[in-house]
Amino acid sequence: MLDKMKQLMEMKKQADQLKRQLDAESVEVNETRGIKIVINGSQYFQSVEIDPTLLQPENKARFESDLLRSLNTSIKKSQNIAAQKMKSMVGLNIPGL
Repeated sequence: MLDKMKQLMEMKKQADQLKRQLDAESVEVNETRGIKIVINGSQYFQSVEIDPTLLQPENKARFESDLLRSLNTSIKKSQNIAAQKMKSMVGLNIPGL
């Protein structure tokens, strides 16, 4: 029983370390002209910059599509970083990774 507690404490320590690493990691996505998104490894958006010319009413449909694509790309990149960091953590066996 004591061994299980030690294992759980070690896993918690590793999970906390992983969270700190992911919080410190930043991903900048600039794949769509006029839209720049910065997201961290914990998938919190840190900034969104939009070119003012995209905010014109005649650009609404294109802007919405580009913004959605940029957001999805940034989340996917952030998830990939998190998955890579989780794989590198010794003893943190999570099925499916």
